[in-house]
Amino acid sequence: MIIEVKVPQLSESVAEATLVKWNRKEGESVARDENLIDIETDKVVLETPAPAEGVIVRILKQNGATVTSGEVIAQLDTEAKAGDAKPVSAPAAEASKPAAAATASKDAASAATVLPAARKILAEKGIDASNVAGTGPGGRVTKADALSAGSVKPASAPVAPAATPVTALATPALPQPPVPVSIESVLADRPEQRVPMSRLRARVAERLLQSQAQNAILTTFNEVNMAPVMEMRKRFQEKFEKEHGVKLGFMSFFVKAAVAALKKYPVLNASVDGNDIVYHGYFDIGIAVGSPRGLVVPILRDVDQMSFADIEKKIAEFGVKAKEGKLSIEELTGGTFSISNGGVFGSMLSTPIINPPQSAILGIHATKDRPVVENGQIVIRPINYLAMSYDHRIIDGREAVLGLVTMKEALEDPSRLLFDI
Repeated sequence: MIIEVKVPQLSESVAEATLVKWNRKEGESVARDENLIDIETDKVVLETPAPAEGVIVRILKQNGATVTSGEVIAQLDTEAKAGDAKPVSAPAAEASKPAAAATASKDAASAATVLPAARKILAEKGIDASNVAGTGPGGRVTKADALSAGSVKPASAPVAPAATPVTALATPALPQPPVPVSIESVLADRPEQRVPMSRLRARVAERLLQSQAQNAILTTFNEVNMAPVMEMRKRFQEKFEKEHGVKLGFMSFFVKAAVAALKKYPVLNASVDGNDIVYHGYFDIGIAVGSPRGLVVPILRDVDQMSFADIEKKIAEFGVKAKEGKLSIEELTGGTFSISNGGVFGSMLSTPIINPPQSAILGIHATKDRPVVENGQIVIRPINYLAMSYDHRIIDGREAVLGLVTMKEALEDPSRLLFDI
């Protein structure tokens, strides 16, 4: 029995996706619910499980193909055995086509995997593209591959020197032109590789440009003495981890401090919809997380109702899922405010870009010992610079500055978080 393998249902906001990597080949057996292929959207990478146990008899869409919801990408034979199955949807007449046609088809497929710039270089060097291994996506031969490929041009036959005419007066020897240098040999010392953006990277780029173009972005800064948080964390770290099974990090303090500011100044938690300002009565905070595919921002839902332990567990879960590419579309959708922690990479100061349609974002940075003045004395304190970018169309400087001050006060006196003051 032949079963069709289809693209999973994509979300309403996602029109198409890209096939990233087939995990099985034609003729190989698969188990039910085994992941056949990874499909990348502009938000997440989806796994496509086998609908039944059987053998893949035909793959209709190859790696790199663009597909849509419900599109058939392969056929599965539930009664065949590995190695015995044959493509069932191909007409029998295909097998009787002349060998030349098959060769031409193979050559065309090979040519399709060679990027235009690489094809030109290989032609100039006299190299058959089928003899070059491609390192690009889907095995494509890139310009760098072509430049590094050895030339197979036949050596040119030596040219006999022309006879020197006898003249009455000796003619001075003219300077010889420089030996021509192959452009390929020059470029080979400066390799380049052109690869298409992943859907996630392209989507992030689009949204960042949209944010810069549509929002009146301004950034305000403040510095925070992190000593009280560090002391509290050190004091309760062991008991916290033993009780909750997760380490007490700094992010839960920043999240709680942000919620305190959003409650006090609701416009920081609002968004713009046309000519309206939408005030959100809930607190869904996005936590920017780096992943092998690029930046993702999973959402902590109703974070005002979460404990420190709940926040730490969820952030740890997001980190693992982001690394494995298993964040769901639902986990990446929505959000009323975001936090970006460049400090984990050593950033000292930055101006974060708003994640639309949100109107504000908090950037936190590396905590470093710095000299500060307290009560007229210079002392050393662990200082973290906070930066909050905001949409000046709806957020005035007063709310932005006071909101950041509220976060500063909550971090410098964490007991405020316990009493919601």
